[in-house]
Amino acid sequence: MSQIVLDQPVPDFEVPSTGEKTIKLTDFRGKFLVLYFYPKDNTPGCTQEGQSFRDNIGEFAKRNAVVFGVSRDSVKVHEGFKCKQQFPFDLLSDQDEKLCQLFDVIKIKNMYGKQVRGIERSTFLIDPQRILVREWRKIKVKDHCQEVLKALTDLTISH
Repeated sequence: MSQIVLDQPVPDFEVPSTGEKTIKLTDFRGKFLVLYFYPKDNTPGCTQEGQSFRDNIGEFAKRNAVVFGVSRDSVKVHEGFKCKQQFPFDLLSDQDEKLCQLFDVIKIKNMYGKQVRGIERSTFLIDPQRILVREWRKIKVKDHCQEVLKALTDLTISH
């Protein structure tokens, strides 16, 4: 599978999810999709990012948008994280890294002086026609959810 390109259609994908589901892009035709990729469940930044999307989920819903968090954690670990944080959206398990490769979010990062391969915190906004309309890479958690909401608002006004 090749990598996604801004302003181009996103190829269909199928990923295991919390709630014993399999999420397919084609199941969300007619809706905006927010995919936020994060390094690891139950870590401070990832928890804060998820809470921000959780706390604003009503605003996303008003704009015809569905939110999904994506990491390489297992569905079982995701279930615990989702329950503990009361996330009203599903978490996608990308243990085989197919989605990570499609969106090119696996990077070599420095952690505590060591180089490690991991997910670079990134968010992607897909429109109702499956076109990638916005991407945020190397994001900082603070205010990021508001940036995504603003972009979504601007798009829904123009549609």
